[in-house]
Amino acid sequence: MFKKTHPISGTRDIKRANEFYTRQLGFQLAFKDQTDPPNYVRFCRDAVEVHMQFQFEHEMSRIRLRFLVDAPDALFSEYQQRSVECSCNGICNTAWETREFALYDLDRNALTFYRHLTSTETER
Repeated sequence: MFKKTHPISGTRDIKRANEFYTRQLGFQLAFKDQTDPPNYVRFCRDAVEVHMQFQFEHEMSRIRLRFLVDAPDALFSEYQQRSVECSCNGICNTAWETREFALYDLDRNALTFYRHLTSTETER
């Protein structure tokens, strides 16, 4: 069921991070959300993805992970049966074309479980 994971690095300044990752490290900006300033970005270089999200100072010591899974709906259901507290949004399709849900572990590290939407799902 689990395919891979993507860490989400925290940043206090997305625009500055974008300049560094693209101009200095040679990554391509693959995604940025529609907020101004952006809150979430994804950089790619070859087969590597770096996800980055704005975080307040008190959040910077926390880890954020994204897990690519086959069936997030089934996993969400499993976690509900185990009384795992998930985000208030439940499971949903996102603007960045994934189906996902999130939760915090006992140390308040953020864990998101997702799959990419199919072309049929994105057309809706």
